[in-house]
Amino acid sequence: MTLVDIPENPVPGGAVSGFVETPDGVRIRYARWAHAEGARRRGTVTILQGRAEFIEKYFEVVQDLRKRGFAVIAFDWRGQGGSGRLLKSPVRGHVRRFSDYFADLHTVLKQVSLAEYPGPHFALAHSTGAAILLADTARLRTMIDRAVLTAPLTGLLDWGRRESWAFRTACLLKYSGFGRMFIPGGNARLYEQFEDNVQTSDRRRYQRALAVLDKEPALGIGSPTVGWLHAAGRCLLSFRQRRFGPSVSLPVLVIAAGADRIVSTPAAEDLVSRTKAAGYLEIPGAQHELMMEADPIRNQFWAAFDAFIPGREFDSL
Repeated sequence: MTLVDIPENPVPGGAVSGFVETPDGVRIRYARWAHAEGARRRGTVTILQGRAEFIEKYFEVVQDLRKRGFAVIAFDWRGQGGSGRLLKSPVRGHVRRFSDYFADLHTVLKQVSLAEYPGPHFALAHSTGAAILLADTARLRTMIDRAVLTAPLTGLLDWGRRESWAFRTACLLKYSGFGRMFIPGGNARLYEQFEDNVQTSDRRRYQRALAVLDKEPALGIGSPTVGWLHAAGRCLLSFRQRRFGPSVSLPVLVIAAGADRIVSTPAAEDLVSRTKAAGYLEIPGAQHELMMEADPIRNQFWAAFDAFIPGREFDSL
């Protein structure tokens, strides 16, 4: 599948796109760009998208990064966007275990990011992408120098009894043979109308993503499966083990959304408080998709990003 180009969301110039194959045989769609012409080269950023997202949704972010002097790589996780699906029903957001995502990330880093562009190398990870990065920091430390995590999936919104109930229910249903079914209440709908969305307060940016799906519905997926939720639950519970926080040695900046209605902001703050290598910033009034929010919120995000990336040790390169 080539990159989807529409007037509201044109493909940034100079794009090179293709597929790489993971060791377990899943085709992962990627796109890459060199830094903008005339900008001082500052390194390479690999974007780790959230659940149910796709490369095209990040075109504006790609342009913002290239103007800052970064080469950029974006890719779709297995089971979503233009990457290989795992079930016969292509709209069910499924994964067997979160560690399967590690193969996607390592394949892209080794075959695209590290192979095609110079360091230093950074990651910009959102939501589920941030959870995947956190869960694999021990191995990523040799490939990535720093990372910015936006609205990381470290706990579900309730971060309490409802979350615990959701994880227990997913476990029961999975081991009863329903792992490939939608979660209770889930459906195949690709998106909500703007008035019902809980991702962003910016109508234009939200409608832009919907326009891409209208042009190419195959990029979208519906609700997660029971198996996906079970895998997510196991990942999130691992973050709460006493030894996890001190084990994170990769320098990360967590930028949380103060009005998030999808993931738990207190869970992210708690994790950072147990992690010496992590910093924390919360943007008041921001909804979940910080990079797709209104300009005043995006400006705060980019100010924080610029203060952390590339970092003093790399800024003179």
